[in-house]
Amino acid sequence: MDIVYIRELEIQTVIGIYDWERKIRQTVSLDLDMATDIRVAAQTEDINLTLDYKAVSKRLIAFIEEAEFLLIETMAERVADIVLSEFPVNWLRLRLGKPGAVTGARDVGVIIERGTRPAQLPL
Repeated sequence: MDIVYIRELEIQTVIGIYDWERKIRQTVSLDLDMATDIRVAAQTEDINLTLDYKAVSKRLIAFIEEAEFLLIETMAERVADIVLSEFPVNWLRLRLGKPGAVTGARDVGVIIERGTRPAQLPL
């Protein structure tokens, strides 16, 4: 199994539990590692036979920009559901951060793994 990844995808959205957070847009940052098989795409150089990271990014940007969540945990679950159900991905690791949410910390967030973990993938 191969990994297609996206790093530091920053998206503006409404996220948070406090009243003031519900009135502004904040930045969330995503890192995704997505397990897929790239061999056929590599042999044919056909974008239709690969996991198109631009398509994944555009889909997640559109979803997150329009969504409003109280918790990043809920957003992370929804993002994972979209990737696993709409793209040729068997497993993913998602880091979803909320930069600046805690004074003194550059970033806070969650890391989740969903799907069937490839056996050869290191922990």
